Amino acid sequence: MEETIAGAQNTQIAGQIPKQRGESLLEAAVRYAEERHWDVFPGTWLEAVAGQQRCSCSDASCPAPGAHPARPDWATQATGSATVARRMWQKQPTASILLPTGRTFDALSVPESAGFLALARMERMESTLGPVTLSPDRRMNFFVLPGAAAKVPELVRKLGWSLPSLDLAVLGEGSYVAAPPTRFGSRGAVQWACRPTPANRWLPDAEELISPLAYACGRDR
Repeated sequence: MEETIAGAQNTQIAGQIPKQRGESLLEAAVRYAEERHWDVFPGTWLEAVAGQQRCSCSDASCPAPGAHPARPDWATQATGSATVARRMWQKQPTASILLPTGRTFDALSVPESAGFLALARMERMESTLGPVTLSPDRRMNFFVLPGAAAKVPELVRKLGWSLPSLDLAVLGEGSYVAAPPTRFGSRGAVQWACRPTPANRWLPDAEELISPLAYACGRDR
């Protein structure tokens, strides 16, 4: 099920893609590849062990159960083909949906509290937003154009901060984000704080979002 955070209703844009109630992981993965042209790849999944949900990686203390790559060569698995994506999830229908960053988008990752503060400020500023995810690990990921990793440290420095002093990470080449409706064990599912819509198909540059995000992370320290 593709959820949208109730507290972020005002960040949605008219003409949004209808909510897909009860959408399976397979359907969602195919739709991301087909409609958004995002690369997708299947990650680990959840298995019932002694009445508890455990990650398929078999690590009882897995920090992201059912929501991380299942193999070291995951980057070579990623596909933008809806047909290939369908075939992948038909083999393992409960596999998580992971989106590699550094290809069609990068992501600016911040704590949930800072993310909602920044969203409110961006709304007042009428900023252009791309999709934003909220994960059960209480992180929000703001999708931006690729290349953010190279420019964000200097952008933050110009605002009077150093990147290491802020809980703000740039996910670019070699990283990934989990997409709805992927579940993190018993902690819940990834949700959209700002869902993909026809209006936000064109992503903002990191420079357009970095000021409110850095400010919010600074306040959140």
